Amino acid sequence: MRAYLLVMALTAAITLGATWVVLKLAHKYKLYLAIRDRDAHTTPTPRLGGVAMYLGLVVAVAASGLLGWFHGIFVHPEHIIAILVAGGLITAMGVIDDLYDLDWFLKLAGQFLVAGLLAWQGVAIVSLPIAGVTIGSFGMSFVVTVFLTVLVMNAVNFIDGLDGLVAGVVLIGTVVFFGYSYLLAQQTSPGDYFNIASLISAIVIGMCVGFLPLNWRPAKIFMGDSGALLLGMLMATTALTVTGQIDPADTNSHSLMPAYLPLILPLAILVLPLLDFSLAVLRRLRAGKSPFSADRKHIHHKLQDFGHSHLGSVLVFYAWTTVIALSCLLVFFVRLRYVALFTGFGGALAMLYTVWPIIRARKRESGSVN
Repeated sequence: MRAYLLVMALTAAITLGATWVVLKLAHKYKLYLAIRDRDAHTTPTPRLGGVAMYLGLVVAVAASGLLGWFHGIFVHPEHIIAILVAGGLITAMGVIDDLYDLDWFLKLAGQFLVAGLLAWQGVAIVSLPIAGVTIGSFGMSFVVTVFLTVLVMNAVNFIDGLDGLVAGVVLIGTVVFFGYSYLLAQQTSPGDYFNIASLISAIVIGMCVGFLPLNWRPAKIFMGDSGALLLGMLMATTALTVTGQIDPADTNSHSLMPAYLPLILPLAILVLPLLDFSLAVLRRLRAGKSPFSADRKHIHHKLQDFGHSHLGSVLVFYAWTTVIALSCLLVFFVRLRYVALFTGFGGALAMLYTVWPIIRARKRESGSVN
């Protein structure tokens, strides 16, 4: 665990420093777009935080390769190299979009290209146990991997509209996923806890911790598409690589949930972003627009219209992400009835906070009437 904590701290420090440098350079050379109608901020703000996050990723991976603890991961570095190359491509595409607003079709094509590169290089679902039958052919693995990666990238990118929202949601979810992958490694390989899934998760945690201080409201810099797509890609990558730690031959009715958890957990963590993504696509298609055209009707915008402050809307996402992520993780430890109790109680508190503006408004109305 100390090795992973060291990686988190190093990544956070590098990302924080790189973010400050990118911020200064962006202001010096005016590398930012004008305010758009859908933007929540009122002053021009750089959207190149993804560049700093990618630098944090590269330095952290390079440093990890020098640490003896992670020697086994770098004996065959093909997967690590593929992740770095794919991350570089998605970051570069995001930077171009953040500066010039690319056509949605080009962005989607670039996402499929990056996802395909990862799957082609073996960063893919190793096995998918279904009712005792293992589906692990290259073709199916490739298709599911590409679909999952593109889906997660877009889900993360779609909620990038408020200060600290994406970085905080990804941080909460990845902390939980890191706990799962680390505990899974203890069970499946007691002599070696070091694997790509846990390493990338630790790096993502550091990236978010290092970026948040300058992205917290009022944000001095945004991560932009370059950062949101990079984080989404890395979240998908951790889920894909951890599937290889589970032996399908050992999967039975009692271990089926832990076997599916690598795929369920990232989707569960992103349930609100995925819901937002689905509603946005349907809304735009019904209006005859591109599914990737921008508007100001996302869930985080609705929460503000609902009565939540900017920070309050962000905290709603944090609350639901925490409840859902921990509920999934608890499946790994305790009986389902206890998980249901925790989910019910936590969900009730999150729901109370979500609807609190309505309760407060009705109290005011009743008070004014009296």
